[in-house]
Amino acid sequence: MKVDIVYDRVNKSGGAERLLQSLLSIWPEAPLFTLVYDSQKALWSKKVKVSPTFLNRVPFLRSRHELLAPIAPLAFETLDLRPFDLVVSVTSADAKSVITNTNQKHICICLTPTRYLWKGSKNYKNDWKMRLLPRFLFEYFRLVDQITASRPDHYIAISKEIKKRIKKYYLRDSVVIHPPINNIFFAKHKKYSKEDFYLVAGRLVPYKKVDLVIDCFNKLNKKLVVIGAGSELNRLKKISLSNITFLGEVSDKDLIRYYSQAKALIFPGLEDFGLVPLEAQSQGTPVIAYGRGGARETVIDGKTGVFFKHQSSKSLHKAIEKFENLNIDPKECLNNAKKFTEAVFTEKIMKYVESVKD
Repeated sequence: MKVDIVYDRVNKSGGAERLLQSLLSIWPEAPLFTLVYDSQKALWSKKVKVSPTFLNRVPFLRSRHELLAPIAPLAFETLDLRPFDLVVSVTSADAKSVITNTNQKHICICLTPTRYLWKGSKNYKNDWKMRLLPRFLFEYFRLVDQITASRPDHYIAISKEIKKRIKKYYLRDSVVIHPPINNIFFAKHKKYSKEDFYLVAGRLVPYKKVDLVIDCFNKLNKKLVVIGAGSELNRLKKISLSNITFLGEVSDKDLIRYYSQAKALIFPGLEDFGLVPLEAQSQGTPVIAYGRGGARETVIDGKTGVFFKHQSSKSLHKAIEKFENLNIDPKECLNNAKKFTEAVFTEKIMKYVESVKD
């Protein structure tokens, strides 16, 4: 069976890219089709055969993919996928727009229905591009998104949260298969002792709500380490006091070390799923998370972490106080993380493909 994988854009590294790498380990011969490709910002892709659309001929667009939103579905339609028996699209936007024929199976692994059009549209209301978009065009883009969402034969949701969104916005049924933690987080490595700091890790963009963590720790005067980069980095640095340290992006080896040493990971966003809490738990580190979305599927309240009810500094403060009065067993965290290994993921994916291929 000839397989190809289609992804929205190959110009960054994050949780979705770890999922892609897991899929490419299942089908190592599969080419990766995408809208635009920037190898310098996606170092993980250098051993992969990446085939971008015609839009990649304009270098400026490789890092300005948001400008391509109006024509991205059309660009994906130009990809010739006829040689393949199975098309696997991984998307939070337009990769599902590819056209397949009746002899092919198209399975869409949906990270979330297009965020700026549906569930996450409020987070983009202050974006100047969205403010310039007339309402009728916004509704037109929604219509196009629903039309292209009808193209996959089957849907896999990365969490129960996403399963509900797929049904609500696309009127499609789906099965839930959780993304895996990369094997490197379970490899034998040096055991580090806990130190007196909390940790935030991930992309620093508005919907991640790292600013509420900064506000909370400014008031608590506890040590906080922030790992990651993004559009919010400079603003967050400006509002932070001296007890907060920014490290930018770090290697996986260093990330594992900080996960191991932290008292707890703070996870303040409403996430579609979220691998970061599982990566932290794989190192025996508990998680203090906003108690909605994907975190409810990766953190066990009272056993591997603590939930806070509202995305506010005050609510987080209460959760930290509660956490510091608990004695969470690192083995509970590790055992929970082991439910999400690459071996478990591979078995579920292959079993599902087998069930729908005829």
